[in-house]
Amino acid sequence: MLVEVAEEAARAGAAVLVPRFGRERALAAKSSPTDLVSEADLASERAIREVLAARRPDDGVLGEEGTGDVPGTTGLRWVVDPLDGTIDFLYGIPQWCVSVAVEDDEGAVAGVVFDPLRDECFAAARGAGATLNGRPLPAGRAADPPPLAQALVATGFGYDSRVREAQGARVAALLPQVRDIRRAGSAALDLCWTALGRHDVYYEWGVQRWDHAAAGLVCREAGLEVTALAGDDVLPPGLAAGPQPLLDAVLARVAG
Repeated sequence: MLVEVAEEAARAGAAVLVPRFGRERALAAKSSPTDLVSEADLASERAIREVLAARRPDDGVLGEEGTGDVPGTTGLRWVVDPLDGTIDFLYGIPQWCVSVAVEDDEGAVAGVVFDPLRDECFAAARGAGATLNGRPLPAGRAADPPPLAQALVATGFGYDSRVREAQGARVAALLPQVRDIRRAGSAALDLCWTALGRHDVYYEWGVQRWDHAAAGLVCREAGLEVTALAGDDVLPPGLAAGPQPLLDAVLARVAG
């Protein structure tokens, strides 16, 4: 099964990362001086690609680091984030994960988000539900969300200072209306934690395909609504997830 390959690959990447956690230094900057990549990111992606090359040699691969987008011949493409939460990883903050998904022309088919420090493996397959360590995620919470005033909302901020300023203005408008805001540092874990119920809603502008390919599927298979956020002259496009109508209420207050 594709989800089993995704888990094998994610665990291979995590095995490279755990011994380096909190001991690594940044290798280079990417989109800005605060957007960093480490040798750990690259080593994890190499380990993941080795698994995929052995198990699914004819599929395409899109990775955040390394060789980028490699075309395949099967109509399937693996979307890999070898270390989501690099800044947390470098600072020794235990909020990072490995994300591996596989897509066809209709979107994600299967995906895994593995948090090795908590030994939590979120997995999903299209039409087959979502699990945490093999146990189905609870589906009832999607039908009975809290009111806006009691909602715990997760978000994230970009690396560009103009983007952060715009994001800050929107979260400031939301903060008085909800229970509280959480910003942990890994979009994939934020989404999976929303699917699990540790957050009520997640939204963020500027997330990339590899950030949410697997975790977005986990949310959808757990019964949550996952929606794209339009960008503007400053904010890049984004993503949001949560139970409706709570998700709609949050987005109405951060939509600008």
